[in-house]
Amino acid sequence: MLFHKLQDLLWLKKLIKQIIDDLLSPLLEEVALSPIWLRWGVVVVTCFATIPLALIFRARTSLSDMPRIHIIQNMDNQPKYVSQEANALFLDGRVMRPRVEGTIARGAMIDDTHLFMGIVDDGWATTYPDSLNVDRAFVERGQNRFFIYCTPCHGQGGFGDGLIHQRASQLVETGTNGTSWVAPKNLHEDAIREQSVGQLFNTVTKGVRTMSGYASQIPTNDRWAIIAYVKALQLSQHADPASIPNAHSLPQVNTTDEGGVE
Repeated sequence: MLFHKLQDLLWLKKLIKQIIDDLLSPLLEEVALSPIWLRWGVVVVTCFATIPLALIFRARTSLSDMPRIHIIQNMDNQPKYVSQEANALFLDGRVMRPRVEGTIARGAMIDDTHLFMGIVDDGWATTYPDSLNVDRAFVERGQNRFFIYCTPCHGQGGFGDGLIHQRASQLVETGTNGTSWVAPKNLHEDAIREQSVGQLFNTVTKGVRTMSGYASQIPTNDRWAIIAYVKALQLSQHADPASIPNAHSLPQVNTTDEGGVE
């Protein structure tokens, strides 16, 4: 068995030698007969051809703090300015250009001052815009938005006793955060109740004193819905009993010493 394996290996060795002699020997002879400059040229071209492969291999296998070689740029690296950057091209040195006079941002067209500003004929509107359907669902929508955006400061009843006010007052009393705090307005004060719906809408839109505007957070129709609810809330605390239907059938508060409800 071992003898046969040795014979097979010797036969394979002779076969390989014969292939080399038959194929490579003529090629080597031709190379030996070729001009020396041609042989050196082949060597140099072969060396240069391996350089890109070597660089690619090195880039793929090594670690570096430098960014990779970006051969195909597409639009990944653009010659551009970024926000707040200086630019000597303009006289003011700013790269961010001011809005061209007369331009209006998409969706910011104010073609109805009553709806968007609460103004009618250069005065505060006393009625709701005609495009709004002020019904129970509208007021309930205003209540929902009021609880989200207004309650934290003004409180659920609109008396200016929201959680933010309570917390800020505690911090001021303990000296933890400053020495003063501007309390939110009580929406039931006469000065607030006497304001028209247009003025209230404008206040919610643009803000007043320490209160910021909510135009960017609350859609226009929802701001009007909030005003409708605020007016209903004010009416609930200052309603004339005579204006309530069937008021005589409602329980009346007994103001006698005994107290109770009649």
